[in-house]
Amino acid sequence: MSVTDAALRVLAVDDEEPALEELLYLLGEDPRVGRVVPASSATGALRRLSRSIEEGPGGPEGFDVVFLDIDMPGLNGLELARLLGGFATPPLIVFVTAHEDFAVRAFDLKAVDYLLKPLRKERFAEAVRRVAELVRAGQGPRPAAPPVTAPEPVTALGDQVPVELGGVTRFVPVADISYVEAHGDYARLHTGHGSHLVRIPLSTLEEQWRPRGFVRIHRSRLVALGRIEELRLDGGNLTVRIGDRVLAVSRRNARELRDLLARHATTRAR
Repeated sequence: MSVTDAALRVLAVDDEEPALEELLYLLGEDPRVGRVVPASSATGALRRLSRSIEEGPGGPEGFDVVFLDIDMPGLNGLELARLLGGFATPPLIVFVTAHEDFAVRAFDLKAVDYLLKPLRKERFAEAVRRVAELVRAGQGPRPAAPPVTAPEPVTALGDQVPVELGGVTRFVPVADISYVEAHGDYARLHTGHGSHLVRIPLSTLEEQWRPRGFVRIHRSRLVALGRIEELRLDGGNLTVRIGDRVLAVSRRNARELRDLLARHATTRAR
């Protein structure tokens, strides 16, 4: 098949540069593939896909399929696929991973294929063939599966935060949250029992949770002052320890953090 308007539009996502380069090479060698766009993180891919989905599947920036790594820092491939499942016309998904143990969960998310690294050319070509046949048959981008939904935007936060977990809405007490990491327009809430992704910007959480003792320590991180167990200065770099996690503090936020910790300690001592 020559590269025509029917050629596949592909988004390739992997946080490891050599793996991404290999993926781009294999896609570029396949005549059924047209436009290929790389992304080095799931968060970056989500931003790109959100724009393309707003245009509609036929838009100039649309994608037919995402070749997606699973094990990535922050937002991982399975979580990204879950979020895409909430859109009306998400792209097809082919997972590309070094781990066999995610296969069941991947196919629960309606993945077209599941490729194991190191990639074999023949096996990779078979995955592309499956995608091309589905697109040609008008099955991709396809309607979202009902059980898989994206987190709903949170507009008002009280003492608890609603999160989606396996299709069920649960409520996480704000008091249980140790720190929060930004993922574009989303935020990952970390507690002592795990983490949860919510569709709300970190700036909104910072504004609403500052009276509860949360402080920005980095442009992409918010922490609960009462959960900080250790403040350490090493070679000019400031870090805080929360449980078994050591988090970097930006120089821009260091002075405010020290002042707040001093005031917090004084208040607790009274």
